[in-house]
Amino acid sequence: MRAVVQRVSYASVKVDKEVTGKIKKGLLVFLAVCDDDTNKDLEYMADKVSGLRIFEDDEEKMNLSVTDVGGEILVISQFTLYGDCRKGKRPSFASAGEPNYANKMYEEFIKNLKEKGIPVEKGVFGADMKVELLNDGPVTILLDSKKVF
Repeated sequence: MRAVVQRVSYASVKVDKEVTGKIKKGLLVFLAVCDDDTNKDLEYMADKVSGLRIFEDDEEKMNLSVTDVGGEILVISQFTLYGDCRKGKRPSFASAGEPNYANKMYEEFIKNLKEKGIPVEKGVFGADMKVELLNDGPVTILLDSKKVF
């Protein structure tokens, strides 16, 4: 499982010009699933995202999590995080998860975050989405449950 996590002042997602998810201060998470991801990967990623200390404390040090600041999370499915561009110029998405399995894991990831008491909004799996955000910092973190990076 891979994620790009951005600290945002706000973020929203539209599908066919209709807002399907919208948050204020919090995290925008672009999430990708591969076929060999398990519940262990899902739990690792949900724990890592919810606990990331990337919000500033009173001393302006990144020391607080989204939970600590009462923030929200917007989760967007994005299989292209598994795009492999090492050969040629057209990415291969062979490592991206099969859509039915990936959707199931995506929904489980969101459920896991909600069970931690975090308000979570989402996009529409597999849809053509328009994402709007105001990156705060900017702060952008890359995560991989297999710890590839």
